[in-house]
Order: sequence, then C-alpha cells, then structure tokens
Amino acid sequence: MFILGNLIQAAAGILSILIEILWWLVVIRALLSWVNPDPYNPIVQFIERSTEPLLQPFRQLIPVHKFGLDLSPLFALLLLYFLKAFLVQSLLGIAIQLNNGL
Repeated sequence: MFILGNLIQAAAGILSILIEILWWLVVIRALLSWVNPDPYNPIVQFIERSTEPLLQPFRQLIPVHKFGLDLSPLFALLLLYFLKAFLVQSLLGIAIQLNNGL
C-alpha cells in the first residue's frame, strides 16, 4: 500500500503548489486592479485569464455595484486557504495512514 500512499502524497504536494501559485496570482490581480495596468500586456492578460474562473462565481454572489468594492479576491483567497488547510492536509493524512499500514 506504500505505493498508493506515495502517489497520494505526491498529488497532495502538487495540489499544494498549484494552490499556492493561484493564491499569488489572485493577490497580484488584486494589486493590479489598483494601478489600472495596460490590458494588452501579455502578463496582465495571463493573470486575468488564469484567475477569472475562480473570481467570477464570487462576483455573481456579491455584485461589485452593491458595495462599490470587488470583494471576490478576498473570498477566493479564503477558499484557497480552506482547500490548502483541509484538502491537502486530508490527502497527506491518508497517505501517512497508507504508508504506515493502518
């Protein structure tokens, strides 16, 4: 069972890295919204395209026009924190149990 445990541990590690990258992309996008960057810049376009699927559902729940402030990055960061704290740690716990033969 140690092979399955190692596979789950590796998947948890990759998931943790992906969540961390997405975390920073959301933070960068929030900071970019304050300075109004060039929308044709390829880096800005990449950041917007990679974070929009995560931010859009939160914008539908809490429209920007009600508060005058886009709170979607805050809720996205909370979701990413939850995923890292719950999902990644759960996968690591499962991997440890499989590697110990429990």
